[in-house]
Amino acid sequence: MLKTSFERFRDRLPESWAKLLMPKLDKAWVEAMEQRLSEASALGELAPAAERVFRPLESAGPEAVRVLILGQDPYPGKGLANGLAFSVAEGQKIPPSLKNILKELGRDLPEALSDSWQISGDLSGWARQGVMLMNAHWTTTSGRSLAHVGWGWDRFTDAVISVLIADPQPKVFLAWGLPAQRRLDGFEAFDHPVLRSSHPSPLSAHKGFLGCGHFGEVNRLLVERKAPPIDWRL
Repeated sequence: MLKTSFERFRDRLPESWAKLLMPKLDKAWVEAMEQRLSEASALGELAPAAERVFRPLESAGPEAVRVLILGQDPYPGKGLANGLAFSVAEGQKIPPSLKNILKELGRDLPEALSDSWQISGDLSGWARQGVMLMNAHWTTTSGRSLAHVGWGWDRFTDAVISVLIADPQPKVFLAWGLPAQRRLDGFEAFDHPVLRSSHPSPLSAHKGFLGCGHFGEVNRLLVERKAPPIDWRL
């Protein structure tokens, strides 16, 4: 028996997330999104590739997420996006925003950088520890930034955030840039601290991101809440 588009979309999600997210999503939106994802993937235009779109959910279940880093849009360069916000596929050139993230990491926690950072911008090691690297818009068209803003990914992102804030396990949210800050407005009331700064883009990193000290502060807040810190070394 053929599955419906609603069922196919559900099957893209890990079970632990699907059972919490699907009741929050409008059926018409889910069906339209599944069609768009399938069509863009068939044309070879989807960034990241279809099998990597939901990597932030595959890396950790809701109860295992300890940190949320909210990005905006996947890297549009062909083969660059690996499904995790700010991260790039192994062997790819490190983009400017990620360079500034690493620069701040090295300033804040010098011991966290190793020689491997000279050749890799893959942040999968963070994701495996419960650092959710999530873009507000989960896909784009290869070669075009923000091409899928009109797809309504914000609904899905809000559903994910609502699951995270409802979970009692200690979490810290990082809001880098105004779009991320606006999306997370008001969530402090749910007892999960939100650390804010400018975006790590070269256009704004000097306005507060560089020098923010968020990596060390995340660990301080986690330990304060009796949760293990993040090993930021990669």
